Amino acid sequence: MMSNLIDNIIPQQPPIEPQSDVHVLKARLEWGEPAFTILDVRDRQTFNEGHILGAMPMANDELVSRATSSIDKSRDIYIYGASDQESAQAVESLRGAGFEHVSLLKGGLAAWKAIGGPTEGTIEALTPPGAGDYNVVSRIQEHAETQKKDV
Repeated sequence: MMSNLIDNIIPQQPPIEPQSDVHVLKARLEWGEPAFTILDVRDRQTFNEGHILGAMPMANDELVSRATSSIDKSRDIYIYGASDQESAQAVESLRGAGFEHVSLLKGGLAAWKAIGGPTEGTIEALTPPGAGDYNVVSRIQEHAETQKKDV
């Protein structure tokens, strides 16, 4: 009886879609909704070069073992890889391991950058000003360089 009452007072989050658009993820980040994890299943070097801000690196070959030991199986998880195909493979692996709320982030990093989603990484930090209008890091660098010129 008590659990029904609580369920009625605190509506449950709708389950995440099997595939998500980058706009959905960006909206959740902007609302400050912390109850989800973003996994990048590309190799570690590629991850270090640039990834979605806050994403965790978990290469496909170690994905299930690492996720099982560190992430709750009922948590919302967004996954992206080098391609939607690689992402789909990772999503299936996690679902097969008992993770309930796993979503493929369509378009991955490229789609994320195209809508101005925040990124971090060594190459992201080196994006030349102008080419990275959506990149917060390059905008800050560009601003710093402009300030130096005025002095």
